[in-house]
Amino acid sequence: MDLLRHLRQFVVVARELHFGRAAELLGIAQPPLSQSIQRLERELGVELFDRSRRRIRLTTAGQLLLAEADSLLAGQERLHNLMRQVRDGALGTLRAGVPPDTPAVTLRTLLADLAEQAPGLDVDLHELTTAEQLRTLAEGRLDVGLVHHPVPADDLRLGRVVEEPLGVLLPRDGALARDPELELAALAGLDLILPPRAAAPGWHDHVLTVCREHGYVPGRVRPAGNPEFLFGLVLGGHGVAFGPAALARREPRLAWRPVVGQPLARRVSAAWPARSAHPAAPMFAERAAAVLAGAEPAAPVLGAADPAVRPWLVLYGDGSTAPERDRSLA
Repeated sequence: MDLLRHLRQFVVVARELHFGRAAELLGIAQPPLSQSIQRLERELGVELFDRSRRRIRLTTAGQLLLAEADSLLAGQERLHNLMRQVRDGALGTLRAGVPPDTPAVTLRTLLADLAEQAPGLDVDLHELTTAEQLRTLAEGRLDVGLVHHPVPADDLRLGRVVEEPLGVLLPRDGALARDPELELAALAGLDLILPPRAAAPGWHDHVLTVCREHGYVPGRVRPAGNPEFLFGLVLGGHGVAFGPAALARREPRLAWRPVVGQPLARRVSAAWPARSAHPAAPMFAERAAAVLAGAEPAAPVLGAADPAVRPWLVLYGDGSTAPERDRSLA
């Protein structure tokens, strides 16, 4: 028995105290309405209406049921609304993975955006490499992740891909930093600092292939998973690295130089299981793509024509205490 449907019909009859008008309001014929009320009375074991007079009246049981009916029907509506929000991804917990090198400002903007889009959604963020995200997605321990391409797309849905050109990270006082842009071949023989291959095998192999095709075969590939460790290796003269312009702004002793032709670009998108996907995963993917596409402005290329904005002038005043270092920026 559809108790709530019968209850809704009872409420209309109870307020109209007339079966004909109630049937008209409900859009049904009067006989089926009368049968519905009788079935409800049999189900509850009471008479809800006194039909002994020309005008029907509520019995004591009918009056008590009417007093409870609104809250029962409102509770049903709240339940449907709650489940609808869960189905639409506006409630519950979303387990999301982000790469370890995701800038703090990007995370802050993404979380604020998600909170505005779905205030009732709890976003449980995990710092995971692309390989770790792919594994935990397959194991069902992650709902969505931001991955570095290329990635195998089997059993996954991928969101909009955002591309970010990569340049070369160099010591600011090094000879190569004097050029406004670099050919990859100019790096020939230098060691290359890359995230460990296990962290993102597809990306690692792609970088080395592009380097080789453009005349750069590293003397040695040095792994560095932590940005601070990468900075230390570059500043210590142990190699060069590739990264977005925003990464160099975290360390004033580093220079960022674009690569001629922009052969290297980091491609990032959200990924989530193709089957039994979390309802909020597509929304997370689109919001993340929007944030990544506009998260960071390009860094200026510093040269001899821009002495007023050289970081070393901030550190050393007018540069008189470090003349040789300042001249190397020209």
